[in-house]
Amino acid sequence: MGRAAGGRVDAVVVGSGPNGLAAALLMAAAGLEVVVYEAAGTVGGGTRTAELTLPGFRHDVCSVAHPMALASPFFRAFGLAGRVELLQPEAPYAQPLDGAPAGIAYRDLDRTAERLGADGRAWRSLFGPLVERWQGLVDAALSDQRSLPADPLTAVRLGLRIAEFGTPAWSARFRGPVARAMLAGVAAHAVAPPRAFAPAGAALLLASLAHAVGWPVPRGGSQAIADAMAAELLARGGRIVTGRRVGSLAELPPARAVLLDLTPAGLLRVAGRSLPDGYARRLRSFRYGSGACKVDFALAGPVPWADPALAQAGTLHLAGTREQTVAAEREVAAGRHADRPYVLAVQPGVVDPTRAPEGRHTLYSYAHVPHGSTVDAGDAVERQIERFAPGFRDLVLARAVTTAADQQVYNANYVGGDIGGGAMSLRQTVFRPLPAVDPYATPLDGVYLCSSSTSPGPGVHGMSGLHAARRALRQRFGITADPLALLRA
Repeated sequence: MGRAAGGRVDAVVVGSGPNGLAAALLMAAAGLEVVVYEAAGTVGGGTRTAELTLPGFRHDVCSVAHPMALASPFFRAFGLAGRVELLQPEAPYAQPLDGAPAGIAYRDLDRTAERLGADGRAWRSLFGPLVERWQGLVDAALSDQRSLPADPLTAVRLGLRIAEFGTPAWSARFRGPVARAMLAGVAAHAVAPPRAFAPAGAALLLASLAHAVGWPVPRGGSQAIADAMAAELLARGGRIVTGRRVGSLAELPPARAVLLDLTPAGLLRVAGRSLPDGYARRLRSFRYGSGACKVDFALAGPVPWADPALAQAGTLHLAGTREQTVAAEREVAAGRHADRPYVLAVQPGVVDPTRAPEGRHTLYSYAHVPHGSTVDAGDAVERQIERFAPGFRDLVLARAVTTAADQQVYNANYVGGDIGGGAMSLRQTVFRPLPAVDPYATPLDGVYLCSSSTSPGPGVHGMSGLHAARRALRQRFGITADPLALLRA
């Protein structure tokens, strides 16, 4: 996409994941000269698409369904929905159960409640106020954790529900196993035992967005998101250099601001001894979470789910009951491989026929595994899918496995296979990556972190890039205008 000149620029961004591209776009929207360096041959980070199994089968390399695509304040300002065709499964997510009807979260909150029967009223009571004021919910959840919420009432409602999660009051809210299983499944997106505070927040945010805006799938693959962002950056005069791994900050052209879409480990790698000892020591104490072993399938046809209603679902949480989900996640958190791991699967073909040759399908999946695991979990994943879809194995034409250890080879930000940029503990959710008034700034003059290792954490939302760019614009260039307003202009 071009080569950067050796002379001074206003801002340099290292890493072209959604946060790095968001930061670059906001700096360019402010009229600054920006150059992005990306180690891989294509932009995207967690939003890349490739033929991983067989020719004609397009798989998303990391993320495939995007709850934040229509919700994130950055993507709303960017106008993502007008640039990328975002396809909506009728059911954003579902939780199959053994020998029983699956729990299904439809876009329609009332339809979801109706399927839950006796627990429907409690589901509507829990999520209705958050769905109704979803923008306030998103502004609170995706903030820098340092600003007052724009909608304090919704922030309080979210906080009270998080505090209730996993307590006896929570157990009393739902009487049957289905609703409990559904919430445990979506909480496990945080790759942590589902009853902790951070997974509770993830469950409430993601489940609310399922009813408010859906979990859309980009037509053709998640690469479309990165390509749209890169195209806009180039249109605004920015430059992108791919295939260039930055080994040291000294390799970068002189710039007034440097924004790093890197983990603390990445900052330590490129900054070397230039960091103060105390700060470097604190970065080394940053904890990374459990890993993900990813398994992509090329299929001869759609997945034969035992519950036919699952054919409408985009994302599926394959773990069984709440108790089974909790047990599997506790095993992984303890450093052991679960016999029946939590498996997240996405079937993009329910809305996007472009992912595979006519009549064929792809299936995206990953299993939670211990940090740094070198184990190929492909067979365990197949067993979990077969558990809820008898005959699945007969449809498999090919599969591609990426172990947790291999995840870091693909992307250095996935330390030990942690695709979330750091463990989602309570401390590292509120203070991410370190306790500081300004968690994005580093002790190095003009150098900022903008990755998912900063608040608000993992997800394709661009908000870490926004928060870091907002500070860099103000502190380095004296630009106090709202960067989202500049982007909309």
